[in-house]
Amino acid sequence: MFDHFVWSVLVIPAAVVVIAALLADRLPPAAGVVALAWSAAVAAVAAFVSLGTFTVKAAGEVPWIAARFGLSQRTIVQDTVHVRWVSWVSVVMLAYAAHAAVRVWRRHRRGREFVREVAELPDLEQVVLIESDEIDALAVPGRPGRIVVTTGMRAVLDDDQFAVLVAHERAHLEADHFRLMLMAELAGAAHPALRWVAHRVSYLIERAADERAVGTVGDRRAVARAIGVAALAANRRPAADSSLRLSFARAVRPGEVPRRVAELLTPRRSRYFTWPAIIPLLLAAGSMVWAMEAVRDLYQLLTLAGSSGP
Repeated sequence: MFDHFVWSVLVIPAAVVVIAALLADRLPPAAGVVALAWSAAVAAVAAFVSLGTFTVKAAGEVPWIAARFGLSQRTIVQDTVHVRWVSWVSVVMLAYAAHAAVRVWRRHRRGREFVREVAELPDLEQVVLIESDEIDALAVPGRPGRIVVTTGMRAVLDDDQFAVLVAHERAHLEADHFRLMLMAELAGAAHPALRWVAHRVSYLIERAADERAVGTVGDRRAVARAIGVAALAANRRPAADSSLRLSFARAVRPGEVPRRVAELLTPRRSRYFTWPAIIPLLLAAGSMVWAMEAVRDLYQLLTLAGSSGP
């Protein structure tokens, strides 16, 4: 069973990160978001399943548990006798992954409280203007989805720039970016190697929304100018944290907003290819195959241990 741990927990998640690093800037942003979010999520689930199988094996290595279920503890131990640490390391890794994933989920649930507040607003327009000195805007998923803009943000944008902001936030709603972001963040929480992919997905989501805004307003420079104006104003006035925010003018990491502006002003469409998006997805699918093999091998091991007796 040790080879399943190596491939699905160590090798393939690291390979997904490497491939994502190589391909992220070569894929169209919308395709990159979907490919990286799904590959990270599937690879994380596969690692989680593999860790779970080794955790069950670790339990079977405890004499009183093996005796309680009529299993041969010696048979279970013998399967990985030269790497006995793997079962117990898996217990620790699984506990960490579960704890981290629950924290991410709870953070998003707290953000949902804001969603409920917005959902209770009068059913007027999709764009809702709220009184606040903060320089901010966000899309709120739901039925219907809403675009919430602070009066502080509206005051710093002219009409054309405000149209860019609305198109950008509407792209988040239409492409279901919040679900993809949650998938990537849960994957990064469950497996530390996949955190970089989650950060990359966050950036590509903003790039994808920028490109959709370009398609709506028809002017790349106008979109770049609107982002720049909003970012400069937002940096002077920090916003309150919201776990649901995919921000028009703020970045998870320093330098992302200038990079978005540069991508808009110097488009690289001639260097974009969609077909490589299949590579990380195939890697993640392979990891899931290894995880299912681990489950099958565990079943066979427990069957053999049961027939061997305590």
